This record gives sequence, C-alpha cells and structure tokens, in this order.
Amino acid sequence: MPLEDQDRSDQTTPYQAAGELVGITKLVDEFYASMDTLPEAETIRKMHPPDLTESRRKLTYFLCGWLGGPRLFQQHYGPISIPGAHKRFPIGYEERDAWLLCMQRALATQSYTEEFKQYLLAALSIPAERVRQVNMGEF
Repeated sequence: MPLEDQDRSDQTTPYQAAGELVGITKLVDEFYASMDTLPEAETIRKMHPPDLTESRRKLTYFLCGWLGGPRLFQQHYGPISIPGAHKRFPIGYEERDAWLLCMQRALATQSYTEEFKQYLLAALSIPAERVRQVNMGEF
C-alpha cells in the first residue's frame, strides 16, 4: 500500500486548522464586526436583525460542520440549504462581494497560515456565488 493511502489520522482537518469551535467563533465575531463597521457592508448588515447573537451562532455552527467538525447546525437547527436559507434576500453581486469582503477582513485578523486563509476565502466564495446565482434566477 502506498504511503499516501495509509492512515491519515495525523493530518489536520480544516476544522482543526480553523481552531475548532473556539477559533471559528473568533472568526465569526470578527466577520460580524466587519459587517457592523464597513460602509461596503451596510446593505447586508440591514438584512440581519439588530441583535446578531443568533446570526453569529448559526454561522459558527454552520462553519464547524462545513469545515469537517461536528455538525452543530444540523443538531440545533436541522438540515440547511444555503441558497434556500437566503432566498428571501435580494442578493446580487454587490451583496456577495460585501459578504466576502467581511470574511476576508475577518480572516486577515486570524493567526491562520496565509495558505489556509486563501483556501477558506476561495472555498467560501463557492456558496456565496451559488446564493447570488439562485437569488438572481440564474438557476
């Protein structure tokens, strides 16, 4: 058996690289801090309730499972369809880009490697674009 096919238990998962629940919570807190302060994010901030407690929890729980950790979102809220959950909002290019800008700023404050930051931003760009496509009627 080739070495690369043997036990990979010593490899770090994206969930672990993100700092598990504590690290992801910190990332999400920075994300929403950016959303609260960046003028470019004003439109998407208005799509959220004044109290971001539940929004923070949902994004944190979603990211935990999405990054290969515990499926906290599903445990607490049930199954999720990212485009479906955002269908009621008018999300176009500007809103997608504002969301990604907030995430980029939040990632910049983390102690992750540059490679991991780039990986996360690229990976998160996929569902962000999918939401935009669905909301713009492209799918």
